[in-house]
Amino acid sequence: MIRKRLFAEFVGTATLVATVVGSGIMAANLSTDIGVELLINTIATVFVLYILITLFAPISGAHFNPLVSGIAYFCSIKSHLLP
Repeated sequence: MIRKRLFAEFVGTATLVATVVGSGIMAANLSTDIGVELLINTIATVFVLYILITLFAPISGAHFNPLVSGIAYFCSIKSHLLP
């Protein structure tokens, strides 16, 4: 089960990073206005983030941050050890 969660977090994080970077490059090529560039980047990121959260929330919680995932895992182990 932990492999499935880790894989979901990895795929979600990689997709989110690729989306943010790709939409930034796309926006820079489409417009010279910084406001329009930010709007293009924001819209692309919001839609992809919605899709990723919808897909991966049932599997891994959709944290998309390795530190948050590690702390959540550590706290779940720690809670099993306490009486």
